[in-house]
Amino acid sequence: MYTLVLPESVSRDRFSRLSGPNANRPSRGPRPPRRHAFATARQGAEEIRAAILAGQFKPGDRLIEDRLAEEFGVSRNPIREAIRTLASEGLIEVTARRGAVVASLSPREAEELLEVRATLEAANARLAARRRDPTVLAQLQAVLDEGTAAVETESIAEVQRLNDLFHGNLAQAGHNRVLADLMRTLRDRSAPLFRGVGLEFARVSWAEHASILRAVIAGDAEMASLLAYRHVINAGSLHDRLAGLPAATA
Repeated sequence: MYTLVLPESVSRDRFSRLSGPNANRPSRGPRPPRRHAFATARQGAEEIRAAILAGQFKPGDRLIEDRLAEEFGVSRNPIREAIRTLASEGLIEVTARRGAVVASLSPREAEELLEVRATLEAANARLAARRRDPTVLAQLQAVLDEGTAAVETESIAEVQRLNDLFHGNLAQAGHNRVLADLMRTLRDRSAPLFRGVGLEFARVSWAEHASILRAVIAGDAEMASLLAYRHVINAGSLHDRLAGLPAATA
């Protein structure tokens, strides 16, 4: 579980101007050119989600509709709808006092989120082991091999990218779209907990990926489920230990 890498199509400079402590200050100099305008609120939600997951919008940062609309070259309506979508997923909180802000998690909320995510990941791994789609399993093996190489070369940014790809493919292997959508939402919400993790975290996590995939390929549904559950819980505990926080309980 690592933070996602911001797609190249999303400008880092753009989002740094739209949130954080200077968000309410008037801009200086010429206005930036409009770019990457989107046609639908759904596309807008994906753009804003990518920025949140990449850390361009941090927990507690305000999301100002007017500034987002100006930068994207769209009206406020699709921005407003995009914010509503992300609020329904728990990535954004909307309050009467502050408006839309990137959601923050208390330690208790983080623990509860990881418990639910672990349960869903376990259910999905069980389904993946029962169905054993050869095409998806081949894709998972390829991602696992790339991730192992990235860990060995200490390419943390690449490991982070491949981690998200591995979990996405594993969700696809379960062949349950409802479950996959729920897991994606929880992965997105828990992503800020693992932003900036280091090599030790990467090594442990990627070794657990390998164990999960072996169980899925072998068709051992119960073992795959157990390992997937432990993977999420272990990641939370390891993150807390490396950060000097009290360990979360399962």
